[in-house]
Amino acid sequence: MATTPETAEPTADSAAARRPAAARKATRHRGEGQWGMGHFTPLNANEQFKKDDDGLNVRTRIETIYAHRGFDSIDPADLRGRMRWWGLYTQRKEGIDGGKTAILDPHELDAEYFMLRVRVDGGRLTVAQLRAIAEVSELYGRGTADLTDRQNVQYHWIRIEDVPAIWQKLEAVGLSTTEACGDTPRVILGSPVAGIAEDEIIDGTPAIEEIYRRFIGNPEFSNLPRKFKSAVSGSPLLDVAHEINDVAFVGVDHPEHGPGFDLWVGGGLSTNPKLGVRLGAWVPLDEVADVYGGVIGIFRDYGYRRLRNRARLKFLVADWGPEKFRQVLEDEYLKYRLVDGPAPEEPGGRWRDHVGVHRQKDGRYYVGFAPRVGRVNGKLLGQIADLAAEHGSDRLRTTAEQKMLVLDIAEDRVESLVAGLEALDLRVNPSPFRRGTMACTGIEYCKLAIVETKERGRTLIDELEERLPDFDEPLTININGCPNACARIQVADIGLKGQLVTDENGDQVEGYQVHLGGALGLEAGFGRKVRGLKVTKDGLPDYVERVLTRYRAGRTEGERFAQWAARADEEQLS
Repeated sequence: MATTPETAEPTADSAAARRPAAARKATRHRGEGQWGMGHFTPLNANEQFKKDDDGLNVRTRIETIYAHRGFDSIDPADLRGRMRWWGLYTQRKEGIDGGKTAILDPHELDAEYFMLRVRVDGGRLTVAQLRAIAEVSELYGRGTADLTDRQNVQYHWIRIEDVPAIWQKLEAVGLSTTEACGDTPRVILGSPVAGIAEDEIIDGTPAIEEIYRRFIGNPEFSNLPRKFKSAVSGSPLLDVAHEINDVAFVGVDHPEHGPGFDLWVGGGLSTNPKLGVRLGAWVPLDEVADVYGGVIGIFRDYGYRRLRNRARLKFLVADWGPEKFRQVLEDEYLKYRLVDGPAPEEPGGRWRDHVGVHRQKDGRYYVGFAPRVGRVNGKLLGQIADLAAEHGSDRLRTTAEQKMLVLDIAEDRVESLVAGLEALDLRVNPSPFRRGTMACTGIEYCKLAIVETKERGRTLIDELEERLPDFDEPLTININGCPNACARIQVADIGLKGQLVTDENGDQVEGYQVHLGGALGLEAGFGRKVRGLKVTKDGLPDYVERVLTRYRAGRTEGERFAQWAARADEEQLS
């Protein structure tokens, strides 16, 4: 459903004019900037630069001007705005401590280098694509590469002069950075084992491909109020964190219509977290892209644009409620009624990251492995690609837990592949600490961060493996460098939100506010915060060891950490 371009004023053919009067009644005051209510006047600087020029158009300037004239030639509205539409963020300048993050102006935090995000929709990679990613890292990114919790790959140290050559190399193998960032439809999460898992309910791959074809890079959807995150999975393990996406399609088996998807909307974390809600609708595979289009259309037309911190879809869903949201979706966008359907069943597995050796439905095997907190590098990615090819595979997958998989391995080659991965310190049978710890980018490169994360996660894993070698319970430890929750701190067993804290000497040092008992999948919910509970970076291993020791001593049979943390008293959690 097209709307008037953001550069135009309302006309007789505008979205508002096409709405029935009842639908045009504002649910919030007129200052929310909702296009569907006829309010097209930009209400903040971000909305203004998007109205001035579509973010997709900055690619031409990068290729024809900025790559030739260098960093200093970049227009500020492009540098800190539109470049995100092509996956580019300025990198944090070296040597700036976390205490200055909220004090300095943006230009004072900018290094003359970029983070570049490569979108990997559905987590699907070929050997040739992984080799291209590795080559870009080695040639242009000082060897850097991180696996993200949205199945993407991120580089650092990227120069604007090199961006066109990077695009050429990536696009030659079918990869893209289009709308990897910005107020756009971001990467579409998908089950890493779509089409191959023995227990799969339905393969969502065709839907992901159709969504990508119709919506990514489409100017009708390139000016959203904020980012738009999505997920499609037919795995019974619920492996794409569907509860915290703007829209998610979750595999279910309808008693009358068979396999399809349960529709969820309005999830998201950051500083005001909300779990997504079910609309109670069953969506067949061939209608997923249409329904996706309806949901993203609602967000574009009715989403709040006045305040950036209230511009995510979750706020509109909270104000409307699921019943009204479904009604508007059906009446104004789809023009048909959705079928009522069942909720997903609770996941049966202890983990949902697909790490380990697993049989595929065709009799071959896939092998999932765990780097440390998603931190890899170009050389290592090239070695992984070589190992996959040497063992007869041309398909790899990234996961929503900062892990990777190699698919299609013959049974007699599994042992050799596992040995090759383990030799690269890529664990196929990792400890719970290696397997369950994730971290965001942190202060090393991120301008929003207050504390370091990746190295802290790596050392924490080592410490806990040494101190608690027999700990064998599933556990998630998520480390975030700031309050924005890119590493999902609120839904981890132990979530660590980076901030400056006061140590025993009265000095301000890096540390963390602790969230305990969050979860996705089984009994999804946000972790609790114990009043005053903060730990310094140096005291972190001692704290985690202490609380896990108390958990093991006080749990009931079969009780998960999140369940224990919900009932434990504050003294046990401190």
